[in-house]
Amino acid sequence: MVTSPPGVVVVTGVSRFLGARVAARLAADPRINRVVGLDPHEPPPALLGLLGDVELIRADARAASGAIADLGAEALVHMAVTSAPDSQAGGRAAMKEQNVIGTMQLLAAAQGAPGLRKLVVRSSTAAYGASFRDPAVFTEDTEPRAVPRGSFARDILDIEGYVRGFRRRRPDVTATVLRFAPFISSTAQTSLTRYFAQPVVPTVFGRDARLQFVHVDDALEILHRSVVEDHSGTFNVAGDGVLALSQAVRRAGRISVPLPEGTLSTAAAIARNVGIGEIGLDQIDLFVHGRVVDTTQLTEEFGFTPRDTATAFDDFIKGHANGSSLTAARIEAAERAILDGIRRFRAAAAEQAGRSKAEKSPVGSDLS
Repeated sequence: MVTSPPGVVVVTGVSRFLGARVAARLAADPRINRVVGLDPHEPPPALLGLLGDVELIRADARAASGAIADLGAEALVHMAVTSAPDSQAGGRAAMKEQNVIGTMQLLAAAQGAPGLRKLVVRSSTAAYGASFRDPAVFTEDTEPRAVPRGSFARDILDIEGYVRGFRRRRPDVTATVLRFAPFISSTAQTSLTRYFAQPVVPTVFGRDARLQFVHVDDALEILHRSVVEDHSGTFNVAGDGVLALSQAVRRAGRISVPLPEGTLSTAAAIARNVGIGEIGLDQIDLFVHGRVVDTTQLTEEFGFTPRDTATAFDDFIKGHANGSSLTAARIEAAERAILDGIRRFRAAAAEQAGRSKAEKSPVGSDLS
């Protein structure tokens, strides 16, 4: 459904790659009069160049109420959702503060904005969780079969719960929730793209998860259409088709190192050593169980079909063709980091077992 585009759009999370690109793309649309980026952090220099036509306001969700009302926002695009904790930025506590508390405060501000008529929220297919009980394909109506282990998936469920409450209180606002598959492209920088960019890729022994991706450019197109058109509802956003994890590793020209699931669950330390960054239980469960979603509702509603998963992944491979050759030194360094991580895991497990045994041992009486 097409209606008149909003005159004033507020975008949160513009200090990050995707939020900055969304804001820049909307600002380049001549039908939109004003785009304001709302973020408590200064965008890095690499993103500031994109944001020349975007008005930047340094403010967090607590200050959003006054900002949204004063700006006369007609559309709010909530991109300030982080998928992994950053140990240098407060870890899990800061992640939950931004994702859950920040969204709650932002929607409270949006509820009190009389001129608001569109709300677009970045969500994730992580909302479905990942377990052995999963169906072959998730639709938007499928409920999680198990409580997700990962912090990001739990945050997503909370965020979508707040949006449902907002819809009840403001039925006059067109609310769009976009459940994105993992982002990928030649330029995207995520823990998943760094994972596949490494010369040696740790995988789960005996498992070959089915994966879907969405190209960043297609995600931006869907986000743009969500703002300038009316698309009320919740939509899966992913490329058609699937890639098995083993196929993705081979297509990327990498070497797979199968590890027991229990060992891979300690991959956070290993990941930091090989340059991937933080890997949480959300990614671990994805590599074990995989996740495939149906996109029929998206293509019928938006009249747009994202490029398929294999094509999106091939674009990622092209972007990493130079400077990522599998030299003997790189393979040796990656293997050494993985093996060191396994040794630390085993040592910690043995130490824990020793402490547990000592605690359970009866204390003998002193008969002397």
